Amino acid sequence: MRGGRPRFPRRAAVIVLAALLTTASACAAPAEADTSLTVREIDATLERRAAAVLARDPAGYLDALAPDARKLRAAQRTELANLADVPLESWTYEVKGEPEQDGDWATAEVELSYRIDGYDTAPVATRRTLELMRDGERWHITADRPAKGASDQLWTQGAVAVVRGAHSIVLGVGRPQEELRRVADTVDLAVPAVSDAWPGEWARRVVVLVPDSVRSMADLLGSPETSYRGIAAVTTGEAGATGERPAIADRVIVNPQAYATLGSFGQRVVLTHETTHVATRTSTSTATPVWLSEGFADWAAYRAEDRDPDLIAPDLAGAVRGGDVPDGLPVDKDFGFDGDPDKLARAYESAWMACELIASRWGQEKLTAFYAAVGAHPERDGAVEQAMDAVLGTTPEEFTADWRAYLSARLG
Repeated sequence: MRGGRPRFPRRAAVIVLAALLTTASACAAPAEADTSLTVREIDATLERRAAAVLARDPAGYLDALAPDARKLRAAQRTELANLADVPLESWTYEVKGEPEQDGDWATAEVELSYRIDGYDTAPVATRRTLELMRDGERWHITADRPAKGASDQLWTQGAVAVVRGAHSIVLGVGRPQEELRRVADTVDLAVPAVSDAWPGEWARRVVVLVPDSVRSMADLLGSPETSYRGIAAVTTGEAGATGERPAIADRVIVNPQAYATLGSFGQRVVLTHETTHVATRTSTSTATPVWLSEGFADWAAYRAEDRDPDLIAPDLAGAVRGGDVPDGLPVDKDFGFDGDPDKLARAYESAWMACELIASRWGQEKLTAFYAAVGAHPERDGAVEQAMDAVLGTTPEEFTADWRAYLSARLG
């Protein structure tokens, strides 16, 4: 919530001229604020605030706020209460850069990081903009809002309900408990299926967020609502984490309206697909084309399902039967949520068929090795080419030709 700070007229400096003085006195420039001291003092305030969150201590949490910031205090009291059932392992703040300071007032960019106990092997981080005022040696927060470009957090949308599964924890706002339980049960089916498809190391635990509407989902993602109206779920996270750039925890975020329109089969496929993204995150990098990451996730989701390919890929099958076989694999922009939905469907189906081809011709081990080899490449250029040569013994041109023939054979 944005909070205002009171404005006071500056007191005019009074210069007294002493007639008896025979020498002129120099006017000293005002001393610059000691930003390192300011950061340490703000850090101290935020450390007490973080400790209060973990201790579930409302008085300690509100102690960091300006005493007369009534609306902010009421809002923050509610937000802390919304977190009551969420099992937190850690909650920390870090001031980023130098605060903008004007006397006893400052604006600081702060990174909030937290982990869900038992589920997160890495933190979730979000940026906040804080406005603060100093009272003696302490800084008090007068405003706390998402930084520019940052998204909402689930607890700012309402009281968070928590449902635990064998391999999952589902956090929901404004959704029935039985709905959250069904989501957890479905994720619990997805995790073993993904582990069978992806033998690499991963936590085998998934955190799912279920907001109350597609609008709230979009707010969590910091994107327009129109981008997600027909999308049942998405996964957030950071691809290609390294020792120099630590991993960021994944979140599967469900669109409750679109997800509810699916039957049990569709819901199982969606959550297995998203769970695959969680599992493969550390092997996915900027070198990985979207057709490979999305195609592999669909392959993992459908591989144990007894469905004909033309039922899994109806849009692509219709195009192929009409003589419109794609010339090449879909490019990244074909997977944009705000484009033509039929084109988006064909992109996903084309990517699935590419991974299905690799698994059927070269085998599952080669498919996962190919995925890992592409992601391990230092850049996009040459990643697919080198991995196809080293793992599959083919070239992109040969593979594309084989893929087009495979589409005709399976869908024609």
